[in-house]
Amino acid sequence: MQLSGTHTAKATSAKVWQVLMNTNTLARIIPGISKLEKTGENSYKSFSEIKLGPINSTFSGNLQMENIDTEKGFTLKVQQNSKMGNASASIKIGLSNLIENAVEVNFDGEVKLSGLMATMGNRVVGSISNTLTRQFFENLDRELSVQSG
Repeated sequence: MQLSGTHTAKATSAKVWQVLMNTNTLARIIPGISKLEKTGENSYKSFSEIKLGPINSTFSGNLQMENIDTEKGFTLKVQQNSKMGNASASIKIGLSNLIENAVEVNFDGEVKLSGLMATMGNRVVGSISNTLTRQFFENLDRELSVQSG
């Protein structure tokens, strides 16, 4: 399943970058993530709870940040496992200055599902991924607002 989108954040690229690179903040803005534990340079053990249609599931796995280009972007690699199946993703996140205090945050990547999640079909999972994307950007905006205020 392909994921892509853009969002305009009302902040400087330095501020958006600071939020995205902070482990505690990142855990608050990624929907479903309940905890990130640092395991190495730019790698984390992640724990999440996500509702997929009528089913709630707990996931655990790894989150890795690669190809880090300060204030410009990085690649987020995620591997999550649960009783419902596994999910792996590689998502490129980029930042582009638009005007003063406005940054375009764009993402493009692919998610691979297995197990029950894959059999649920792209329609259900696709709808959920759109909701999670919207929640991520709402959480990012809220975090930027709190840190600026």
